[in-house]
Amino acid sequence: MTSRSDKDLRDEALIFYEGDIEALASILDAFLKKSAARCALLVDKDGHMITSRGHTSNVDLDTISALVAGSFAATKQLAHQFGEDEFSAMFHQGKGQNLQLSLVANRALLTALFDDDTTVGMVRLYATEAAQRLTDIFRRKADEASRGVGPSTGGLLNEAGFLGESAGALDDIFGDE
Repeated sequence: MTSRSDKDLRDEALIFYEGDIEALASILDAFLKKSAARCALLVDKDGHMITSRGHTSNVDLDTISALVAGSFAATKQLAHQFGEDEFSAMFHQGKGQNLQLSLVANRALLTALFDDDTTVGMVRLYATEAAQRLTDIFRRKADEASRGVGPSTGGLLNEAGFLGESAGALDDIFGDE
């Protein structure tokens, strides 16, 4: 197992802004409506919640997020035993509650919680569709990050530009001395 440096982790990180979260939420809402799942979570592969939709009041989101990521990581090792890089989807069936996990852009997991009143096939079908739409957003964000494009500037965010904008904002607050 290779360890990643802090710099590697920073370089891989994506920043989601309000508009991005709204786009993600819209996809999750459409998924919930089509599939009739109870709730949908978007969790990064390190176990951090990105966003959630649906009926989540009875769900410990932090614990579910961490466990989902751990489960997927363990299953990745199992996939290696079969010559696969990883499995792109997993299904856990309980007596009354079920869980569908779908890989999104090799960065996150679309997690659907649903009960036996919901058809497994519908959840899988619409989870695949939603995961692809979410992947498109993640790829766009990764492309923007590699080009240094941000939502407020619409252009390059380089160190000089950031410092210039920051200094200007501070001057506006504290005065130009």
